[in-house]
Amino acid sequence: MKTFSTLWLILTALLFAAPAWSAEKWKMVWHDEFDKNGPPDPANWNFEQGFVRNEEPQWYQPENAICTNGLLVIEARAEHKPNPHYNPDSGDWATSRKGITSTSASLTTRGLHEFKYGKFEMRARIDTRNGSWPAFWTLGANIGTVDWPACGEIDIMEAYTGNVLANVDYQLNNDSLWSTVKKPLTQFPRNWSKKFHTWTMEWDDQKIDLLLDGKLMNHLDLAEADKADGGNPFRRPLYLILNQALRTKDGAPWESILPVRFEVDWVRVYQRAN
Repeated sequence: MKTFSTLWLILTALLFAAPAWSAEKWKMVWHDEFDKNGPPDPANWNFEQGFVRNEEPQWYQPENAICTNGLLVIEARAEHKPNPHYNPDSGDWATSRKGITSTSASLTTRGLHEFKYGKFEMRARIDTRNGSWPAFWTLGANIGTVDWPACGEIDIMEAYTGNVLANVDYQLNNDSLWSTVKKPLTQFPRNWSKKFHTWTMEWDDQKIDLLLDGKLMNHLDLAEADKADGGNPFRRPLYLILNQALRTKDGAPWESILPVRFEVDWVRVYQRAN
């Protein structure tokens, strides 16, 4: 009986000690709580501008991102104005559009805060209606020299066409390789989209884990992205991106759902305490 009691005390002590150890293994190195009303902090974020990627319909501009009541609100909305880069003789999708019919915002930490390894978290509420395309993601900081997809891409969160996704993309042998996990919204509780949720990436020199509300969504062993020359985009610094896009693919009725709001409570970055 005495042996049992001693063992029980040891197990109890370990049980109560575990959360404290878990909390201490990460040290917060950067964060934004969005608790000051007005434009996002320019020391933390810069903006992509114009028609940027994927032949998406929205024109990115800083005016569509505002901090209010402790939230960063990125809003896609209907807005009609001329495309300042319009060229009637252009064959490029971004400059051949005569007008702008919708606007939104895309914020990045590029050139301001770039990180190698750590835990990256966002608490947010997203609009999951068909046509909405919010994302919390990363690109390699060396994109200016190696381009995409060689720089590597990690979609900690994106949602579109009835799914929440967690993706990792990289280039190997001149091929773009995707590790994609889609979870249908039908698998979530009915009011899931009306609540705030936490998305997490845990990244070290061995693996990338992508989690939603503490549950693993996707996993990549970093060795899978090693090139013969020793290069690997996930062994280099990256920067963060928050954006609210609109999706025209799959027949998504994006025009009928505007305005669309992506509400971010906070973004936090941790690194190993030791």
